[in-house]
Amino acid sequence: MSLRILGLGTAVPQYAVNQNESTILSEWVNADSPERAALIQRIQRRSQVKRRRSVLLINERGETIQERLPFYGVKDPSTNQRMQKYRIHASSLAINACQLALEETSIAPNLITHLITVCCTGFHAPGVDFDLIETLELNPSVQRTQIGFMGCHAAMNALRVAHAFVEADPDAIVLVCAVELCSLHLQYGWEPEQVVANTLFADGAAALVASGTTKKWVNKTKKSLTLWGSGSTVIPNTRDLMHWQIGDHGFSMGLSPKVPDAIAKTLKPWLSDWLLKYGLDQNIIQNWAIHPGGPRILQACAEALELQEDQLATSRFILSEYGNMSSATVLFVLHHMQQQECIGPTLALAFGPGLCVEVALLDISSN
Repeated sequence: MSLRILGLGTAVPQYAVNQNESTILSEWVNADSPERAALIQRIQRRSQVKRRRSVLLINERGETIQERLPFYGVKDPSTNQRMQKYRIHASSLAINACQLALEETSIAPNLITHLITVCCTGFHAPGVDFDLIETLELNPSVQRTQIGFMGCHAAMNALRVAHAFVEADPDAIVLVCAVELCSLHLQYGWEPEQVVANTLFADGAAALVASGTTKKWVNKTKKSLTLWGSGSTVIPNTRDLMHWQIGDHGFSMGLSPKVPDAIAKTLKPWLSDWLLKYGLDQNIIQNWAIHPGGPRILQACAEALELQEDQLATSRFILSEYGNMSSATVLFVLHHMQQQECIGPTLALAFGPGLCVEVALLDISSN
């Protein structure tokens, strides 16, 4: 049985920081020389991120970034302090995304049978899942699953779990919510990998409502998405190229410059073999929903798969306007595609610590 996505919703914090303001982050990373400050500005420009949103921003404009982000006025907040902010802000963003997803369907919240929450930037229990149950008035008997600490591809894992639920129970109706507050983990210090991460990551939440295809629930949008299948692979000898670790001062990202080359060398042959399982080849794919982990990762995918620039347009748009929101990002890409003229077979790709590749084969069709 296929998984039919009936509604998609996305939510971001109220305030954004633009590229020019982001360059002021040089004060946080010991850019104590003109050369280092200039390097940070170049890294920021090359990130292709125009603006990013954060739950920590307290106003629209300020004379300095420190006035807009007072949380980082005290150097190196502890992990406990960062998790306190997660407890304050994560649920409201998740609730907004879920409400928007539910509004695109004819399904009452109390009919949801399974709730899948996704996050790698914060944890507490009872957590976001409990807040969703109480605020959205889900059935207290809803079956909960938490997918945690898997990184940027975790929404793909959630789709796979949702697919398994509807295959096991044709009457299952699944609510998936990915919420990530990456700005809680901005890091101090002159570590090149961390400086790059500071320029890319942002906050956001995305949600979807899905069921099997045996019941024809109303989808209020002009287009629906159907998941045909999913796959996964670990790229050999890449364990140290991307990692996500909990430290005393937040969660730290390790992002090696070797990641794009590893993707470029491995992606094409593996993906070709995977598509053959469905009797397909790459030429049938009309839309590419590639997680915009960064401009070099997008370029590596383009070169490996011989994609044209217009096939990356949606991923580049999401990166530019929202930044990398970890697991929520690929759902932003799919949502934007659903709202545009995109139609036909669609391949979603995302990458995460390991180095791992996750893929989902979907179809965007007119209702």
